[in-house]
Amino acid sequence: MAPLTPTRRAIALFTLALGGFGIGVTEFASMGLLPDIARELLPGYDESPETVIARAGVLITAYALGVVVGAPVFAVLAARMQQARLTYLLLGLFILGSVASAVVPTFGSLAIFRFIAALPHGAYFGVASLIAARIMGPGMQGRGVALALSGLTIANVFGVPIATWLGQTSGWRSAYVLVAAIFVVTLVLALIFLPRYPGDRTRSPMKELSALANVRVWIMVAVGAIGFGGFFAVYSYIAEVTTRETGLGAHIVPWVLACLGVGMTIGNLLGGWASDKSMSRTISWGFASFIVSLIAYSFLAQTAVGLFVSVFFIGLTSSSLIPTIQTRLIRISHESALLGAAINHAAFNVGNSLGAWLGGLVIAAGLGYRAPGWVGVALAVAGLLLAGLSLAVERRDKTRSLNTVGLPVVGEL
Repeated sequence: MAPLTPTRRAIALFTLALGGFGIGVTEFASMGLLPDIARELLPGYDESPETVIARAGVLITAYALGVVVGAPVFAVLAARMQQARLTYLLLGLFILGSVASAVVPTFGSLAIFRFIAALPHGAYFGVASLIAARIMGPGMQGRGVALALSGLTIANVFGVPIATWLGQTSGWRSAYVLVAAIFVVTLVLALIFLPRYPGDRTRSPMKELSALANVRVWIMVAVGAIGFGGFFAVYSYIAEVTTRETGLGAHIVPWVLACLGVGMTIGNLLGGWASDKSMSRTISWGFASFIVSLIAYSFLAQTAVGLFVSVFFIGLTSSSLIPTIQTRLIRISHESALLGAAINHAAFNVGNSLGAWLGGLVIAAGLGYRAPGWVGVALAVAGLLLAGLSLAVERRDKTRSLNTVGLPVVGEL
């Protein structure tokens, strides 16, 4: 294939990020619109809003489960497919799921289509990360992954607040119409500008699945699934904290989400840069600072200043972990890079489901809307411990390689 021109290179990276932007809007705007969806589609909201909102959290769980199911399935079945062609397929499924979510009449059917809309999520970020890393070139893999993921974080600055405002003023269904439009634009740009790198005809589903036999992959999957659950324990109920704990109006929720999104955008770019320097230090310091920010949120979010400051740092510290964990999984998956990249987002959405579920439990138990912050602390501490285990295994492998003649060094976890 001929070298990319600077213009096509820039537009291709923008296109990949725009798809991530759409995913960020569809995933996170649903959380901010939970009260509106619950009020329209579930009975008993006026009598017990806490209980009904906790039940509406099933939508978040359904989306997360869709990611968990879809990421490995698409990665394995598309092992030989040209990466650009796979991107077109995934974007088409996003459009279908988003349009259906906007028109379904019942809560049950909405949950089903949120599951369907989530199926391409992990595989999209997986293939987008691989294409972006290839476009960026050697030695810049972490930054390429961060660029592919940047749309997800920028969505929280502009897209999610706009979609939340649109859903509050024009009905929550309009938010999903907006999402469908974003994916349509992304598909058109992808068809025109994405480089068509050839697929690997030597790959097969069984070869792609070989990554799952690597215990190092599963350790990192657990780091993302459990450690990142702390973010979703907070994010899933941030609208209620803003209005019920802090006492601000519903119109302030988009601004809180935008503040968190600014932190996520900065953290993602810093994490991509730092992971190219040292993935182990980035993960260790990232989790430690993430825990501190969750503790601050749990204490301070009852005031407006405390809420805005703490959610900014939650966004910054949590997002610094995303490109780092993604890059490590790509490296240790070796030839199964697509599966490694995709399964990372399956892991994050296990964390999504786990955090939303545990956060809903403590709210339903009457512990208050800030109680999920302490759930987040516990999950983040568990993630830090698992990251420590990952680093310990890495050190053990390097020591063995130095003491065994002819044994190759196992790549950094």
